[in-house]
Amino acid sequence: MDKSILIVEDEEKISRLLEIELEIEGYRTARFANGLDALEAYRRGGWDLILLDVMLPGMSGIELLRRIRTQDPHTPVILLTAKNSVEDKVSGLDYGANDYMTKPFQIEELLARIRASLRHRAGAPAETAGEEWLTAADLKVNEKTREVLRGGDPVELTPREFDLLVYLLRNKRQVLGREQILEAVWGYDYVGETNVVDVYIRYVRKKIDHGRQPELIQTVRGVGYVLKENK
Repeated sequence: MDKSILIVEDEEKISRLLEIELEIEGYRTARFANGLDALEAYRRGGWDLILLDVMLPGMSGIELLRRIRTQDPHTPVILLTAKNSVEDKVSGLDYGANDYMTKPFQIEELLARIRASLRHRAGAPAETAGEEWLTAADLKVNEKTREVLRGGDPVELTPREFDLLVYLLRNKRQVLGREQILEAVWGYDYVGETNVVDVYIRYVRKKIDHGRQPELIQTVRGVGYVLKENK
C-alpha cells in the first residue's frame, strides 16, 4: 500500500490503537501527541493523510490545520473530535478538513473514510500547464492556482468547497443528483451523512452567489442542483 499517515493524538490509548490498526492495514505511520511537534513532522513532508485530534497540547488541532492549509490545500485531513464539539467540527471544515470522526468511533468506519479520502485524492485531475479558467457568467476558477474570482473579486473557499464548485462548473448546465455529487466529490466509499451535499451547496452559494446576479447555483426540486447562468 505504501501510504504514510501522520497520527496527531494526545490520548495514548487511542494513538496506539490507531497505529496498530493502520499498520495492520499496510499503512506507514508516525505518532505525535503535541501540536508543535506534529507541525515540525508535517513540514518534513511525505504524508498522504493526517489524522488530527482537535484538543492538543502545544498547539490546537484547529490551529495546526489552519497552518497546514496555508501552504497545502491537497493532503487529506480527518479531524478526531469530541462527541458534542459542534463548534470544532464547523471550524475544522471551514479551515479545510476533509472529514471528521466523533469519539468514540468504530475503527472500521475510520478505515473506510481513510480509504475514501485517499481514493479521492488519487482520482483528482492532474494540474496542467497554462492559465486555463473554468467560467460561468462573471465567475472564474483556476484549477492550477486554485483561484476563485466572482466579478473580479477573490473568493476564499475551503478545499472541499473548491472541489464541489469545480465539479459543478465542469458539468455546467447539467442537473446533478445528490448521490452523483457525493460520489464525485466525496468518493465512492464515503460513509457519512448524505445531507452533507446540501450543507456544502449552502456554504458555496453563500460565498459565490450571495448579493450577486445572476445566481449561478440553482436547486432542481426533488432532483439536485445545477450551475448555469440563467434561470
